[in-house]
Amino acid sequence: MHAIPLAIPGVFQFTPKVFGDDRGFFYESFNANVFEEVTGLRTDFVQDNHSRSVKGVLRGLHYQLPPRAQGKLVRVVQGEVFDVAVDIRRSSSTFGKWVGAVLSAENKNQLWIPPGFAHGFVTLSETAEFLYKTTDFYSPASERCIAWDDPEIGIEWPIDFSPSLSGKDQLGVTLASAEVFP
Repeated sequence: MHAIPLAIPGVFQFTPKVFGDDRGFFYESFNANVFEEVTGLRTDFVQDNHSRSVKGVLRGLHYQLPPRAQGKLVRVVQGEVFDVAVDIRRSSSTFGKWVGAVLSAENKNQLWIPPGFAHGFVTLSETAEFLYKTTDFYSPASERCIAWDDPEIGIEWPIDFSPSLSGKDQLGVTLASAEVFP
């Protein structure tokens, strides 16, 4: 597995070594030793989630506040998405900055989004199935949402249409008014 540090320290893109032939393929989607070597973190994932979205669905920008903050290791097993992590650690030199990557069943890449980041994605293919491991359990009382189109953040979503949002995501707030990490 190859790890690429992205423009914001702590966020990594993982590209697996895929072994394939005419019968199919095999790859290690997670290895705790490699993950720790790259990130410096010994992480216990406690929950796996699986979502399916149709083209144009945008989910996010979600995060959970301490003490229920979550790190997420995300990947796509069917289709393609544009995935985004936004630094919401007020004390960080990259506060309010974002990084994004195309994740797809074809490229098999994964993104590590540490605690202290908001996360979102938009579905680019007709459908996409999205898997993610989290470092803490889902906590509705701790969950928050920042508006996907906050001009202060300025995410360059690779879309030319208005995305489909959940009712909850339609209520996302601006970064300036959001509860964030110290």
